[in-house]
Amino acid sequence: MLRNTFLHIPGVGPRTEQNIWSGGILSWDDLLREGSAHFSPTKRHIINQCLEDSLNQLATGNPKHFAGKIPANQHWRFFPEFRESTAYLDIETTGLDSWNNEITTIALYDGNSIFTYVQGQNLDEFKEDIQRYKVIVTYNGKCFDVPFIESYFKIDITQVHIDLRYLLRALGYTGGLKGCEKKAGIDRKELEGLDGYFAVLLWDDYQRTRDEKVLETLLAYNIQDVVNLETLMLLSYNLKLKETPFVQSHRLPYPFALPIPFKANLETIERIKAVGDYQPPWRSLHA
Repeated sequence: MLRNTFLHIPGVGPRTEQNIWSGGILSWDDLLREGSAHFSPTKRHIINQCLEDSLNQLATGNPKHFAGKIPANQHWRFFPEFRESTAYLDIETTGLDSWNNEITTIALYDGNSIFTYVQGQNLDEFKEDIQRYKVIVTYNGKCFDVPFIESYFKIDITQVHIDLRYLLRALGYTGGLKGCEKKAGIDRKELEGLDGYFAVLLWDDYQRTRDEKVLETLLAYNIQDVVNLETLMLLSYNLKLKETPFVQSHRLPYPFALPIPFKANLETIERIKAVGDYQPPWRSLHA
């Protein structure tokens, strides 16, 4: 879809782009080849220069170039071109405030492999591993995950960031991550009904008991979030295509469900739910 996008050309907005598509110019190559009849010599020079630069930036695999020129609500367009260097990211914490709380676990998924990071074990390895990727996808990560990570590790997350919270909301999907999953028909099986507060309880319980089944349940929950983010990214991409002439030609197939390497322990879930009738003192869009 990126090669069919003209919004990064100076002076081209959504209406102009629609007019270009309606005129039968559907790609950068079309515009370079046929655009001369539609624009003044000065405008043609600007367009040609912009598109040649775009081709070079795409060839070198630089999503930041396009993220800086295309409106944030249209960043879904370059997802296919940079899918191989995209990571889905989610953190679990001891609470909402990064100044008074800590990261307990992090899950990272790149469409092929799952990586987990646990406080007291390998959490610091995340700082190096995240550098392998050029694009990150989160749900509400611009408000929560990324600022929390930056504060906790004292690092800057400089990757291009697609936050599905805003993309899905524009498509009518609301209610936090779990609400969006439910509307999309995603089944969490034994993890159904659990949220970010329950992840806090799992970590607290693990700190007291050091029961590996508790930690595995927490990691299973954390990983389920990032695996589902890929499905929601593809859902969003395919739905947004309906606003373009490319809904048939550019549609992407949904991924196969990747087996989660940790299994949630049902006895642990029921035991923790039974304590205090499981009344969360806070909820968030992160849940």
